[in-house]
Amino acid sequence: MNQFQSFAKAGLASLLLTTGSIVFAASANDVLPEIKAIAAKPEVIAAVKAQNSQGLSMDAIKALDNKWIAAAGGLPEGKTMMATPVSKLLLTAEKAKPYFVESILTDNQGANVAISSMTSDYWQGDEPKFVNAYAEGKGADYVARAKKDESSGAVVSQVSVPVMDGGKAIGTLTIGVNIQALK
Repeated sequence: MNQFQSFAKAGLASLLLTTGSIVFAASANDVLPEIKAIAAKPEVIAAVKAQNSQGLSMDAIKALDNKWIAAAGGLPEGKTMMATPVSKLLLTAEKAKPYFVESILTDNQGANVAISSMTSDYWQGDEPKFVNAYAEGKGADYVARAKKDESSGAVVSQVSVPVMDGGKAIGTLTIGVNIQALK
């Protein structure tokens, strides 16, 4: 990459950080079909339905969330979750696209069902990525404002779609998109 390309890429990243999802929206439209295709895979739908059928109470979800946060990524439940077939499917899909950086599959309450890498918390249900994509069971696409990820330095937007079954949202899939890697 020559100096001009480096400058242009850095300038674009800076512009995207300032204007957020308005600039990213055109690119999100390009990746939304890819993310929706992953969310529609039978294995993904089956995993969400299986967790929903467990009927986890909000007290149990929040207790695990507190334990998860306190363990800072070292919780056995998180490591077990990452080893499931659907988590491996998410990781494979992520590795196939240079602009996908993190995948989180949730149930109908926002609790993690599958993850491609360790998340900072277990419960996504209070976050805009879940609330907007789940949309009270109606389902909607949601593109979060792009932010610079401090650990990687990448400019990432979380793109969330509902996991649908029979015309109803049963969970969500959020994939972090490195907008600097989009071409």
